[in-house]
Amino acid sequence: MSTFDSTKQLLPKILDEIVAGKLQLPDFQRGWIWDDNHVQSLLVSIARSFPVGAVMLLETGGNVRFQTRPVENVLFDGKPPAPERLILDGQQRLTSLTQVLKLTTPVKTRDEKGKRIKRYYYLNIKAALAGEGLDEAFVGVDESRQIKRNFGRDLILDLSSRQLECEQLFFPCNQILDPTGWTQDLFKYAPDQMQTYFEFQTAVLDEFKNYELPVISLKKETTKEAVCLVFEKVNTGGVPLSVFELITATYAADEYNLRDDWFGARDSDVAGRRERLQQENVLNSIEATDFLQTITLLHTLEKRQADIAAGKTGKAIAPVSAKRVAVLSLPLYAYKKWADSVEEGLMLAAKFMRKQCFYTVRDLPYRTQLVPLAAIMTHLGNRWLEPKIYKKLAQWYWCGVFGELYGGSVDTRIANDLEEVLAWIEDDAREPRTVSDASFQPDRLDTLRSRQSAAYKGLNVLVLRQGAQDFFWKATIQELDHENIPLDIHHIFPRKWCKDRGIPARRYDAVANKTPISFKTNRMIGGVAPSVYLQKLQEHEQVGLNAAEMDTLLNTHLIDAAAMRTDDYEQFYAHRKEALLGLIEHAMSKRILREEIA
Repeated sequence: MSTFDSTKQLLPKILDEIVAGKLQLPDFQRGWIWDDNHVQSLLVSIARSFPVGAVMLLETGGNVRFQTRPVENVLFDGKPPAPERLILDGQQRLTSLTQVLKLTTPVKTRDEKGKRIKRYYYLNIKAALAGEGLDEAFVGVDESRQIKRNFGRDLILDLSSRQLECEQLFFPCNQILDPTGWTQDLFKYAPDQMQTYFEFQTAVLDEFKNYELPVISLKKETTKEAVCLVFEKVNTGGVPLSVFELITATYAADEYNLRDDWFGARDSDVAGRRERLQQENVLNSIEATDFLQTITLLHTLEKRQADIAAGKTGKAIAPVSAKRVAVLSLPLYAYKKWADSVEEGLMLAAKFMRKQCFYTVRDLPYRTQLVPLAAIMTHLGNRWLEPKIYKKLAQWYWCGVFGELYGGSVDTRIANDLEEVLAWIEDDAREPRTVSDASFQPDRLDTLRSRQSAAYKGLNVLVLRQGAQDFFWKATIQELDHENIPLDIHHIFPRKWCKDRGIPARRYDAVANKTPISFKTNRMIGGVAPSVYLQKLQEHEQVGLNAAEMDTLLNTHLIDAAAMRTDDYEQFYAHRKEALLGLIEHAMSKRILREEIA
């Protein structure tokens, strides 16, 4: 069955439908943004019968319901009528043409610098009839209907009365589709110009009246997912339509303001969910889509469990899903049912992350892994603190991090993990795929250089939670971080020292030669050999450590002190690589198969 019709419609008929409210915008459409140059260029194209592209409309009355609004500046006495169709593509063109050709109020647009201006548009009749003069024929004037120069001292063009319009043969564009009144006034004020006007009417005005726009009309049976995808394909604004925006428009049709629920109402002192969640630093980057995905997981899990209980089998059983189509299908009743519980689940997820020693969003390996974690926590409540459950959650989490399984498209893994981790908690034999699939190869440490990679961030946190101390300040790195002391991850064997000895960058920039230290420590280290900067640090009047105390400090970073004092890079690298692998093994609760450590 075809899901759309394709035809042509006269421009005046489409604009009549807009001002009558039969044709409106879905609320997720962004505002009208065209500037004065775009508007005039569009008018020229119509006047020359050039194609300006198809518009795409959606029939209303189907299962997909959106909050709607009239086209910009189209006003009604009281509540707007229910629309028959919605504009998906062509908003900028149709809004421009409506404002210029159908409304008597000035067009609210912008100049080439983006400044807000108001314009009345005119056609210079003589210029329009002068061969190829249409580019110069359209004129925009401000609210005074005058054009002035020299800081307003020189009046260039005055169209402030109907008589002046007629006498100078400047035809108002908002009369193009119904020129009767202006024609009568022309006969009154400048009857000698009637022949010129009739030529203009045939050459230009009739082009607007007879102009046909290609129209693609999506049928009311079109799904919400299809509407979203179509909109993003045809939208030339360059900003993708988010799931949150689409669901907001859908819920608004049932008089529920999702935006206020998430961001907080403008006229209220009550914080929205986003602000409440962001009180936890590790949740500072949480997005509305993450929240909706978590609710969708729980809603679809509930449906699946109900289908199984009802004896359904095979494909008749609803799947657990966090995919876009599932989120877009999330009913309002399900959102209301789960929203408060999921907010609490995310707070529990933040507590779990703190116990893993993640304190800031900067250190978070994967934001996406918070979604299944929050859904699991919503189900478990305070049971997550039971030692056996906590151990499984920690293993699952770190397997996701070091298996690097939550990069890219993870919708399927998110859904699998919710169902499989919950099953594993109740049955030790049902190990989830994220745990069984996860593996970490020793040589990954040789290629791990990007601080933005999940495994790099995870490994850094593991070192920190071992109690890594700063080389200068009498504190752990995490204590310094909490005190906002400037920190960074720096080379242990300095880059300059390595370069001078021909050690390749791929080796000295690897994570095994990096550790978190304070900015002050890094400045003191400089580019000298480890044996030199260690002695310098020990002898510093504000440090005052002996060799044994410095060795103990180095050990908190899993650094071989003997190799540092003899400047033996190969021994240092092999020792630290093995030590880091031990940390990863412990976190994943899985044995890493080693070849000879390089």
